[in-house]
Amino acid sequence: MPATRRSSRAASPATPRSRASSRSKSPAKSPASSRKALKLDVETPSPSASSSKKGPRSAMTGDAVKKDEGKRQKIITRVVYGALMVIGFLFVMFAGHVYLCALVALVEVLLFKELVKVRYNAHLETIENAVPLFRTTQWAWFLVSIYYTYGDFLLELLKNNERTHATAIFWKSSQFHSLSSFGLYSAVFVITVVTLRKDFIKFQLNQLCWTVCVLILTVGQLKYIMHNIMNGLFWFTFPVLLVVINDIMAYVCGMSMGRKLFPGVFLKLSPNKTWEGFIGGGIFTLIFGWYLAGYLAKFTWMTCPVDTLSIWSPVLECEVDSNFVGGNFVFPEQIFDFIPNTLIRGLPNVVEYCEVGGAISPCVSGENGNHDHFEVVTKVLPIQLHAISLAIFASLVAPFGGFLASGIKRAYGIKDFDSIIPGHGGMMDRMDCQFLMALCTWVHYNAFVKMGTVSVTKLLFMFKSLPDDEQKEFLERASEFLKNN
Repeated sequence: MPATRRSSRAASPATPRSRASSRSKSPAKSPASSRKALKLDVETPSPSASSSKKGPRSAMTGDAVKKDEGKRQKIITRVVYGALMVIGFLFVMFAGHVYLCALVALVEVLLFKELVKVRYNAHLETIENAVPLFRTTQWAWFLVSIYYTYGDFLLELLKNNERTHATAIFWKSSQFHSLSSFGLYSAVFVITVVTLRKDFIKFQLNQLCWTVCVLILTVGQLKYIMHNIMNGLFWFTFPVLLVVINDIMAYVCGMSMGRKLFPGVFLKLSPNKTWEGFIGGGIFTLIFGWYLAGYLAKFTWMTCPVDTLSIWSPVLECEVDSNFVGGNFVFPEQIFDFIPNTLIRGLPNVVEYCEVGGAISPCVSGENGNHDHFEVVTKVLPIQLHAISLAIFASLVAPFGGFLASGIKRAYGIKDFDSIIPGHGGMMDRMDCQFLMALCTWVHYNAFVKMGTVSVTKLLFMFKSLPDDEQKEFLERASEFLKNN
């Protein structure tokens, strides 16, 4: 009989229902065989029985359970280290401007390290044995770039601080910074050419081009973060938060509505990105940006610019810039041309203007006047209008920095640029969208906020740099200009 049962099982695999019926018809088993059967049932449970008695987790195989636990652990790790990064960022920000600049410099070092090794990491041992000073020349190019950009930034800062104009070392450094930078550049250029090897010259030249591109992406763009910090922490903090908000809300919208409204692929380079995430993230970024700008404008710590780097952060007091003070904003009257007048009159803060006897004034009930136009006057902070412009850029353009980073990782077959931040990867994985945003903020600030790029203090420095005869000529022309205007 046992032989017959085994042959029948081999001939036709039993379904969960047939196994249950066969167990019910079989004679009573010994305790040992019962324990063995129980053990077998625990290791390979019947899908129907497990789903009826326990939750979905119990229906998983051992590998599926481990995979699920691994996902949960990754989420927990990501959240914990994300919170630690936020806390650390806030601590450094409130420590003072000099510490924030130091943090940006550290980030640049890590970014350069991660990006340049992408191309040579797979051939590092071969390259280091065959090419002399391979990594040394790369870091030499980085140091030359840092020396020039940060030296230029410090000189610009000192020129706008009248207290440093009388310092002799300042005058010498301002005169010889360009010369010393060019000397370092020439030396590194010669060393790079000398280290070229015939068998590896194509790889070395490709790597040199890649190094230059990395320097443009990192040092070239992040240089302007320093200027944003000194112009007021608002111009540093607000753009950073815009990118973070856009990233989070694009993920939420993509996960909740992805490919339901727009089934097509958003970007072939990043197949997981969706139109819903891109559009939804942009809408939420505009809303958050409007209210976030109004909130940050309340704090002088955010709005006051500084002209010196101090280890001990003073309490900032300044005359609040007009962009952070509320005022009346008049909407262009052309926006009402396509809206029925009856509907417009029901809107809040609407003032209707009429023509009475050739004069245009607010309409008065009972007077005979012809309708001329509508005006809507509302109290807003000018900075909120700037915030809308920055939020649009953070939604439409900045994400493509992340798409470029995805393309680089896909090209070289890596998941993350590094593992320095558990759950998040490398510094580049967190900063990929911040490069363009920092540059956009600096351009926007100089184009629309402070259109005069030369301050009075810097103009005074330039005047002191002139020879005596040219100083006299400048004063004469300035006096003539004032008389005529």
